[in-house]
Amino acid sequence: MGATANAYLTGFGRYLPGEPVDNDGIVMRLGGDDAVTQRIRRRILDSNGIRQRHYALDEHGEPTELNEELAVKALRAAFDDRGIDAHDIRMLACATTMGDVLVPGFASMVHGRLGGGPMQLLSASGVCASSLAALDAVVSKIRLGDHPRAAVVGSELASRSLRQRRYDGIRAGMDAHFLRWMLSDGAGAVVVEFQPHPSKPSLRVDWVRHVSLAHEHDVCMRAGMVGAEPEVGGTWQDVGIAEGDAAGMFLLRQDVSMLDDLADAGIRQFEELVDIGLVDVRHLDHVVCHYSTNMFRDVAFEALRRRIPTLDTDRWFSNLETRGNTGSASIFIALEEAWHTGRFAPGETVLLAVPESGRFSFAFAHLTVVAPSDRQGAST
Repeated sequence: MGATANAYLTGFGRYLPGEPVDNDGIVMRLGGDDAVTQRIRRRILDSNGIRQRHYALDEHGEPTELNEELAVKALRAAFDDRGIDAHDIRMLACATTMGDVLVPGFASMVHGRLGGGPMQLLSASGVCASSLAALDAVVSKIRLGDHPRAAVVGSELASRSLRQRRYDGIRAGMDAHFLRWMLSDGAGAVVVEFQPHPSKPSLRVDWVRHVSLAHEHDVCMRAGMVGAEPEVGGTWQDVGIAEGDAAGMFLLRQDVSMLDDLADAGIRQFEELVDIGLVDVRHLDHVVCHYSTNMFRDVAFEALRRRIPTLDTDRWFSNLETRGNTGSASIFIALEEAWHTGRFAPGETVLLAVPESGRFSFAFAHLTVVAPSDRQGAST
């Protein structure tokens, strides 16, 4: 049998709309200055550790861009990083929680705005882990030889759903307020090819794993239904827009009582990867992890130290505090920053880790830093 085909990340880009918004500036964008909301907001911000984030909203809380625009700007940044343009890719996979429109699919709208030539499209829906699901699909097609070069983008514009007008007249508890002060906007993108970058280091994709535990867990993060479980006649498609809005069906909600279980399940999934040999903790150089709050980081550190007593937490990278929680975009936004700040050296390994609270799913990708292809050729 011939050698296994590989796939490499060769270009990295991100886009964060507007100027950074600190914790004191959130109310100007999202509203919610009543005493009860202020108390909830302070409590959430004190625990999540986010100091600044970006919104595609102006100082009056009005949208400045579309989600598809965020995606395109991140893609173009990745193309510029690689030295190509949209005509050079043959597949585009786009991940988001909510696109700008119900139909067409998000990838079609991004392609239409991006331009380029004919290409295969994939719209990956879900929540945070959808970006690695999109990456998995693209890597598979590259390895099959169907396409020489492709692109993946995760993009979120949650802020439109977090403004005060959504909450007016609704008795909203912690489940509805939690994500309001957690989520923000942005997009991250990567270029994927069948060979390494000719003159700069690349990241070889060793494997991607994505597992759902929905068969064991109830819904944790939701929108578009009345209660915690969908019922016939009780979804957003069964009622008028005004009726659904008044019932709070369009608020993003999260059952915070389930988050400890999410963290525990994520640790178990990581330990399973170690047990079956996919992750060698003796040679794991970097971890880039998406999480919504620093509390998850602390839980993860405690659990990992039990497994890896010599764990160097300086090798753990997250930019949650300065870029915010951008859902499906977060892992690529973090990877782009880690890559361009020079943390990785050829031969080192990188683990991407993304827990998703929607109905409990977890995505991981293992990467290895490789030298430029011209240097590899010179050494053979």
